[in-house]
Parts: sequence; C-alpha cells; structure tokens
Amino acid sequence: MNVSLSDNSDPLITGNVPSAKAVLKNEKAARDFEAMLLTPVLDALQKTFAGDSEDSKIPGASDYRAIGTQALAQAIAARGGIGIAQLILRHLQPPKVSGGS
Repeated sequence: MNVSLSDNSDPLITGNVPSAKAVLKNEKAARDFEAMLLTPVLDALQKTFAGDSEDSKIPGASDYRAIGTQALAQAIAARGGIGIAQLILRHLQPPKVSGGS
C-alpha cells in the first residue's frame, strides 16, 4: 500500500489559486450542506406549528411534507441562508499574507 502525506493539490501548500470551476463546486457544496442542516430545523418548526390535523393522517402526507421542507431549506440556502455556507467558504479560502513592509 502506497500512502503519501503530501497532496500537491492543496492551494495552501502549492500557493495556487483555485480555478473558477473549483470555487463554484465549493459554493454549491457549502449551500447544499447548509440546506442539509436547515432541513431538520424547518421540519421541527413545521411539526410544531402545524398541529395535529386530519391532513397528517392521509397516506403519503409525511413524505410530501418532507419534500416540501427540503425544497424550502434548499431555497433558503440558495439565497444566502443563515450564513453557514459563507462561514465554510471563508474557511476554505487561502490565508491572506501581507507584503511585509
């Protein structure tokens, strides 16, 4: 088994600036992750405020509600969300080093 501890694709090591494609990929991943975190929060809120209605007893109602909650979470995250995606993207940026003078 050949294991290498150095990864030459890391911009912090190589000093390379990530490509536009890589930046877009990271932005999408950060938004998707934020949506995944928002989904259970929104689901709990929906269950709390919806109460116990006759609609919840219809077969498939919980699946339909889950799809709607997931779509809402993705829409919120796509429009800036609550800032989790921005925190992740800021963490992924290479550190800014001053000129030294």
